[in-house]
Amino acid sequence: MKNILPIILIFVFVFFGCKNSTIKMAQEDSFYVGTYTKKESKGIYKYSLSKEGKLKNIGLVATTINPTFLAKSNDKKTLFVVGETNENGMGFIKSFKIKNDSLELIGKEKSGGAGPCFVAINNKNYIITANYGGGNVGLLKADSSGKLSNLLSVQQHVGRGTTNRQESPHAHSAWFHPTKKEIISVDLGTNQLWFSKIDSITDKLILTNQKNLQMAEGAGPRHLTFHPNNKWIYVLNELNNTVSLIKEKNNNYYIDATISTLPETFTAFSKAADIHISKDGKFLYASNRGHESIVIFDVNTQNGTLKTVDYQSVLGKHPRNFSLSPNEDFLIVANQDTNNIVSFKRNENTGKLTLVDEISAKMPVCILF
Repeated sequence: MKNILPIILIFVFVFFGCKNSTIKMAQEDSFYVGTYTKKESKGIYKYSLSKEGKLKNIGLVATTINPTFLAKSNDKKTLFVVGETNENGMGFIKSFKIKNDSLELIGKEKSGGAGPCFVAINNKNYIITANYGGGNVGLLKADSSGKLSNLLSVQQHVGRGTTNRQESPHAHSAWFHPTKKEIISVDLGTNQLWFSKIDSITDKLILTNQKNLQMAEGAGPRHLTFHPNNKWIYVLNELNNTVSLIKEKNNNYYIDATISTLPETFTAFSKAADIHISKDGKFLYASNRGHESIVIFDVNTQNGTLKTVDYQSVLGKHPRNFSLSPNEDFLIVANQDTNNIVSFKRNENTGKLTLVDEISAKMPVCILF
């Protein structure tokens, strides 16, 4: 019996030690930070968020030029990254294998145009990228290992808006509709939403019957988010600092309502950047660069209209991107011009934000959990 007791104690120690370690790991969420590498940044960094909202820098995980937007594969094993560059009129998409606290390059392909600033993937492993400089959207595909195909198709936008930022097409984002076989591309330059589908036989992007939707003059649409009911779309307009509610009737999209992201008393220069909605569909958030804030909207569950709840200072400048944590207890903001990331505790009942932590980061412009 005396010989067995030490063995039992060792087993108990190892079992509960491993169990506690697993619990501790589960209490933290990690996220990737995309950056501009114009100054000190070397590429993609990894951070962690504790259950209390504390931030920690894990370190550099991949050296790459201007990884300004990131997306994960459906199986979470591959990271797709834009290279926001202009090499003879072309930018690039890279794929990396996710390996604990490092990223291993799989491949690199052309994005279809200069200055890619957005990338997304659907459940068929089709990849779309918005090329801001090229004013177009590129289509690629990835296999199960994360290897990218050659560029399959390019949808070139045409037209212009009315401001000096809209003298030519500038595709700023492109989104797979969550329930329809449709892609919505957001073009700041042409001041429109563009609607297309993928011809699975030819692997080409084809415009739908509606083709596009004109936004308000000078709006400058940038990003969007889908309400969880998949019937309402909220478009963030960068240039006139508004959010437009988009609905659909008789297979055509239209603008139902628009609201400002800024207080009425604010008259200085500002430009909107990013937009996200809570999973319960009750609160919408958008970032303001200039007002340096996150605006919080209450969503009317009957008709989708928005009501301003509050403005939260981001404790920095140029909040280009932000993200809700996986459990949505926290909202994490990347402040590009002050080189910091800030975490806020989110009240699920009021939608309001409370400061928790701040950490330095080198020109952060994308956060991806």
